[in-house]
Amino acid sequence: MTETPTLDSGDVDDTAEEPEEESSMTFWEHLGELRSRVFKTLLFFVLGCAVGWYFRESVLLWLTTPFITAWKASGVAGEAALHFPAPASLFLSYVKLSMLTGAVLSAPVIFYQGWSFIAPGLYAHEKRLTIPFVIASTGLFGAGAYFGWRIAFPIAFQYLLSLSGEVAGGFKVEPTVMIGDYIEFVSRMLLAFGAIFELPVIIFFLTLAGVVDHHKLLAFSRYFIVAAFALSAVITPPDILSQLLMAGPLCLLYFFSIGIAWLIGIRKKRAQASSD
Repeated sequence: MTETPTLDSGDVDDTAEEPEEESSMTFWEHLGELRSRVFKTLLFFVLGCAVGWYFRESVLLWLTTPFITAWKASGVAGEAALHFPAPASLFLSYVKLSMLTGAVLSAPVIFYQGWSFIAPGLYAHEKRLTIPFVIASTGLFGAGAYFGWRIAFPIAFQYLLSLSGEVAGGFKVEPTVMIGDYIEFVSRMLLAFGAIFELPVIIFFLTLAGVVDHHKLLAFSRYFIVAAFALSAVITPPDILSQLLMAGPLCLLYFFSIGIAWLIGIRKKRAQASSD
């Protein structure tokens, strides 16, 4: 009589690591789930916008702090101020500001809903990364936005404002900054700095999925450095220092991600060796 093999406590049951079958849900069911998660995301986004509208003046004051600091440091005459050219311009600027606040406040929900949508196709051990993923993504996004506001913005504004003043023949060039242009510029920069700080999370999951490893990342590093400086030149103001303040952290995060990929590779080799 043939004995049925049993699993020891140290063995790994491969069936437990199989992802759920995507065929268990029809196309329309997937579409319905996507619609549900998009609706929940939009709901929290709208609530965040409402909070942003209520605190719009406080948010505007916070966003203009680097501008005011740079204005004083550059020695520009008069008090720092933002202007609007039409009666409705200020209202529309506050709407944009509220939307920026809503996007930032709803970021954890956006990350969670995005992860939950792809979770049915993941392995069991990957599904357990939901909370760490949301915390890491939100924290890195916030860290990137804060870095831009605290470090990059004052330096960029000081350089740009320093270009004003007297020119040849006693002619003066004075800054008149429109609030709409300012909010658009700051929003783009905040989102850009927040996005580039997500690089370790992206590489972590690409490594986990086997798309890249630390060898591939090291081989691609020279091209990534060039791409990082090209990207920063497009996004940031034209001065070299502002570009370095974006490209520098981006390159550091890339090499930090290589270390993460290396650790994941070691863990995979150990798991494979223990299962043999």
